[in-house]
Amino acid sequence: MAKRFGNAEGIDLGFHIKAKTNWYYGIQYTYFFGTQVTEPGLMQNLYTSRGEILADDGSLAVVYAQERGMAINVNGGRLFNVIGPNRNSGLLVTAGVGFLQHKIRLEHQEAKIAQLEGDYLKGYDRLTNGLSLSQYVGYYHLSNSRRWNFYVGVQFLEGFTQCRRDFNYDTQVADTQKRLDVLVSPRVGWILNLYRRAPNDFYIY
Repeated sequence: MAKRFGNAEGIDLGFHIKAKTNWYYGIQYTYFFGTQVTEPGLMQNLYTSRGEILADDGSLAVVYAQERGMAINVNGGRLFNVIGPNRNSGLLVTAGVGFLQHKIRLEHQEAKIAQLEGDYLKGYDRLTNGLSLSQYVGYYHLSNSRRWNFYVGVQFLEGFTQCRRDFNYDTQVADTQKRLDVLVSPRVGWILNLYRRAPNDFYIY
């Protein structure tokens, strides 16, 4: 993924349950985005001999290629109380299965380009998705005061994906290659707890 899109940022939202036995499970959604795109042949049919793209009115157009994507995973694991202020803190290790999707977003708000609008845009965006696996390891902290609750760690995600567009308008070929998309990302987050009857059970979102 770094070779195609460079570095990217993401935002996570999840709901997880930590049981009394320190087993941990739930669901997580990630939206990620970036401003770098390296895609051979992208929009090559729109460039003039001088390397410019023209808007419908003949003026020079500026088109920005950006990364957009999402991942949703069901995951589970265990909290190992080897460090932290209480038995609800420690080393968290999880694994999961889910769905990964990404595409190229072409931004041209200041110019009207018919080839990059409506259904025509699908011939350029390289929409790609497929099954994914995820792994996470990090420190999970629930304070005794219940005020300072956070996690910090590293997540690995492997997507077994393929382009879902029938035909690329710019390269004039169908992209049928199966991909292995790998993402490695540091994760830092704040935990909002929902307590059930006993303080040993934590519902996190």
